[in-house]
Amino acid sequence: MTSPVILPLTSWGSSSAPLRALLVHGLGSNGALMWRTGTALSDAGWRADAVDLRGHGTAPRALDYTIAAYGTDLQHTRNGEQPWDLVVAHSLGGAAATWAAAADATWTKRLILVDPAVHLAGRDHRLIRASQQRSFADGSVAASMDQHPHWHQQDHELKALSVAQSSHWAIEQTLDQNETTWDVRAEAARITTPTHVIGADPEVYSIFTGELAASVLQNPAFTMSVVYGAGHSPHRDKPAEYVEQLLATLAR
Repeated sequence: MTSPVILPLTSWGSSSAPLRALLVHGLGSNGALMWRTGTALSDAGWRADAVDLRGHGTAPRALDYTIAAYGTDLQHTRNGEQPWDLVVAHSLGGAAATWAAAADATWTKRLILVDPAVHLAGRDHRLIRASQQRSFADGSVAASMDQHPHWHQQDHELKALSVAQSSHWAIEQTLDQNETTWDVRAEAARITTPTHVIGADPEVYSIFTGELAASVLQNPAFTMSVVYGAGHSPHRDKPAEYVEQLLATLAR
């Protein structure tokens, strides 16, 4: 098994807050890009800590970029001696969090997955690779604004920072090392932790939809809602609607 690396944290909220959440970003991003979630949770009285995944942001670099390696790091990212009250994880982070929650039912009390990359293959794998390559070619604020004019200015700034900070080799290796094995459907089927998926709109672009979503939702621990009009990053595409669904899930 891969040895875990210690992941750096970006935090929102008081250190004495009674509820603790772990936030996990997607491929090519960093913890700071989870700022919408961190702000919403801290405003609701939580403490939220966002990791930089291995090879991303200021996290340690490594050689192993399999989903199991990412999941092992998360499994060893603990809330002291207590389980996390909540883990919110996007895309690649959703796959890693699914792996971690299946490996250890005491890791978190609740899981929210944002358009999670539960199974990535074929067309979706090629589209994600092409998107990352575009970022490598031009990771500037201007390029982000041109591609996503509806995003908040801070999303553009932090996206550019994440491209500059992250190891392009690590991101390529994540796609290469998981090209035929990017699949945590079996792990999702084993999860007993209450899990809600905030999905993207398939009419825009989603990697968790159709038969894949239907198969995962057979697990009674899972529920799902969709942020209509949002693509793969609902927290950036439709932040108000995303936060509304996030908080509504926590109120259940």
